[in-house]
Order: sequence, then structure tokens, then C-alpha cells
Amino acid sequence: MIKLIAFDLDNVLIDGEVIDEMAKLTGVKEEISKITSQAMEGEIDFGTALKERVSLLKGASVEDINKVMLEIPLMEGAKESVKELKKRGYKIATITGSFDCIAQRMKDELDLDYVYFNTLQEEDGALTGEVNGPLVDGTKREILQDIMKMEKISPEETAAVGDGANDVSMLEEAGLGIAFNAKPVLREMADVVVEKNDLRELLEIFDDGSSKKASEKAEEEAKESFTELLSQKKDLEKTLKELTAKRDKLNDEAKVFRQERDELNAQIRGNLDNALKYRDERDQINKEVKKYKKLRDETHQAYKKMEWTSGRREAVQVEDEIKRLEKTIETRVLDIRKENELVKKVTDLRKKLQGMQEDEESRGEALKLKEESEGYHAKVVELSDQAQETHEKMLEYFRKIDEIRSQADAAHQKFIETREKANKVHDEVKATFGKIRKANKGMDRVKAKERSIEDEIVRKKNSVEREKAEEIYRKFLEGKKVSTEELLLLQKHKIV
Repeated sequence: MIKLIAFDLDNVLIDGEVIDEMAKLTGVKEEISKITSQAMEGEIDFGTALKERVSLLKGASVEDINKVMLEIPLMEGAKESVKELKKRGYKIATITGSFDCIAQRMKDELDLDYVYFNTLQEEDGALTGEVNGPLVDGTKREILQDIMKMEKISPEETAAVGDGANDVSMLEEAGLGIAFNAKPVLREMADVVVEKNDLRELLEIFDDGSSKKASEKAEEEAKESFTELLSQKKDLEKTLKELTAKRDKLNDEAKVFRQERDELNAQIRGNLDNALKYRDERDQINKEVKKYKKLRDETHQAYKKMEWTSGRREAVQVEDEIKRLEKTIETRVLDIRKENELVKKVTDLRKKLQGMQEDEESRGEALKLKEESEGYHAKVVELSDQAQETHEKMLEYFRKIDEIRSQADAAHQKFIETREKANKVHDEVKATFGKIRKANKGMDRVKAKERSIEDEIVRKKNSVEREKAEEIYRKFLEGKKVSTEELLLLQKHKIV
């Protein structure tokens, strides 16, 4: 039978996240919301996340914050549900990592029996960025245990309602754990999941001082003996061990593929560095080629021009004409008149050739320019060969990069596939953990039920014995003799 219900506050009793509302006053809502989300998903420690968020609120006006706290709405159905649950006899508590400025309002508005919260430090009407309280470094489990001690009740007589990772310990401690519009981390381990954002949904779970669903669950589990539940747990633990080993093996394989991929990528970077080095070297050589081509072409043009002005070209043309005419005279049959004409022409050309005075200085400059042009051309050829050789080396490294990249891509794909398999097995591990937790709770309920039955038997036995002892005492008062056994019975129940 449930006697105590412990609620989280933010997004459970109230419709909102208190610290996110405070963040709007200081312009740090985005930063705080990000940290809040990570904490609720269980990605970072709650105490660390709380201190980081509160530090961002430093300097906020306490008066402005108190005004904002009055504007935060209750969760749908909160007032009606808490009122009805208290009417049915439940003790109601809120255990929150949130702050005094909202928790005290909830205590008054909802008439809560227990309220545990943290306190924001302030100075001169502004927040200092510091916080203290039982839930800065402590856990909700510890607070719930303290309340149970004060109420003198067992975990089986306790229910807990939460929505995020910081509520896990509280739901684990309680006999009945309820995830209310919760994050996946809490849904996985809760006994009951409430999807709708309306606390009146709880009234169907808690009925007249007991939990319908808890009772149904307890009755169902009570049908199984402790031995059967223990056997189930052992089977689950065996499955868990196998799944854990499979997951770890897949993670190890993924690690190998990731390492292989990273090593290949390192090789790619090394080859790329070499390829780029040769590319830069080739480009530098090509700049030299371009420079020498320009010098060659300019020198060659100067040479051609110098050769033309030196008269050498005209002399060569006369020599060529003399050779052509002499060949004609030697090789063709001509009449005497025609032959005499050609001979005379050759004679005249020779006289002309003799009369031509070549400019030796210009001729020397022309030859010098020709030699320079040929030298530049040789340099162009030499550098072009070097550039081509360097280009081939660059291409060789790029080909290696393509080959290694294919291997790296294959290793990366294997890494992704293996990691996805590991993640799926990890989901099975988490699900099996949840089943084991539920089996443990079932065993606890069976034990509690057995203890309750034993206690009831003892109570009835004591009641019968006391009635018998009282009857013996009446006989004793009437003067009737009392046996040793009857006297011991009277002493046992402190009648004499």
C-alpha cells in the first residue's frame, strides 16, 4: 500500500524549468538551456550543471526573480490532483534541485507535507552566482530515505514521480517509479510511464490510499514465488553478461577499425604533403621555364633582326643564286647563246658578291645572340624535363592518396557499421538492466508480502494468546489455580 508520493518540481508540479525562466532576465537563456538539457538527459553530472547554470545568473535582481516565480504556471491538473491525493490520505513531498523562491510558493499553494530544495545566495538584492542546499551535491534518493524514516514506512510504501536523469535515484528507491512526460533515460527504468502533461492522470494510478497499478503489478508478481523471480533474475543476468560481452567485443572491433581509419588518414596527410611539395616544386620550375622561354624568344628575335641588318642575308641569297645557275649550266644541254648568257650572269653575280662588304661587328653580335638564344633554349628543355619529372612524382603521390582513401573509406564504413551494431546491443543491455531492476523490485515485493503475512500471523497469534491470557487472569482473580504454562503466558503479555 502506497503511503507517500514524492514529486519532482520543474516540469512536473509546475509547467516549466525555473532556472530557464530566470535566465531570460540575464540574457543567458541559450547557454543555460543547453546545460539544462544535457543534465536532464544524463550527459553531465547534475551538481556540476547546477553550479555552472547558477554562476551565469550572477547579478540578477532578486525582486525581478520573485516576480517571475509568481508567473510560472502550475502543471495541468496539479492543484486538483494534489488536493485529491491528500484527501485520500497520501503524504505528498516535493524533492527538487530547484530553489527556495519557487518551492515555498508550491508548499503554500499545494499544501505539501515535505519540501526539499536548494537556496540561491544573494547580496544587496542581487544573486551572487552561488547556491547551497541538500541537492547541490546530495541525491534525491538520500532525501527520500530521510522522509521514509520520519514516516516510518518502507520503499514498497513509497512512489516517486519525475521527468529527468536527476530523478533516477529517487525512482530506483521508491517501490513505484513513475516517469511523467520524461526523458528516455527515465522511461527505461520506470514502472509506469505517463505520456500526457496532466497530473490528473495520476489519480487513475493512485486509488483510495493504494496504487491500482502497483497493486495489480504486486498481485501479478506475487503469483510468482521468490525462487521463480530469482531464477528469472539469474537468467537475465546471464543474458546481460552475454550482451555486455557482445557489445564490448563490437566496441573493440569498432576501435580497431577506427584506429585503422585514423592511421590511413594519417598516411593520406603524409602523401598529400609530399604531393603538394612536388606540385610547388613543379610550379616553381615552370616559372623558371617561362622566364627562360621569354629570354630565348627575345634573344632569337634580336638575333634575326641583327642578322638581317648585317647584310649577310643578301650575300647568302647571291651565293644561292650562283649555285643554282652553275648547276643549270652543268646539268642541262643549252645552246651556245643561252649558255653564254648564264655564264655572263654568274660572272656578274660573282663580281657583285666580291663587292659586298659584310659588317663584321654586326655579324659577331648576331652570332653571339644566336648562341645566347640556343643556350636559353637548352635551359628551357632541361627545366621542362625537370618539371615533367616532378609532375610525375606529384601524380604518383596523388594516385597513392586515391588508393589509401579507398581503404580509409572502407575502414570508416566498417567502423560506423560496427558501432551501430554495438549501440543496438547496448540498447538491449539497458533494456535488460531495466528488467533486472524490475525483477529486484518484484523480489522485494514478494519478500515484503511474505513479511506482511508473517507479521499478520504473529499479530493474530498474539491477539489470540492475549485473549487467552486475559481469560486466565480473570480465572486467577476468581481464585482458580493457574498452571506454570498459563503463568508464563500471563508474563509474556505483561498481565502479571
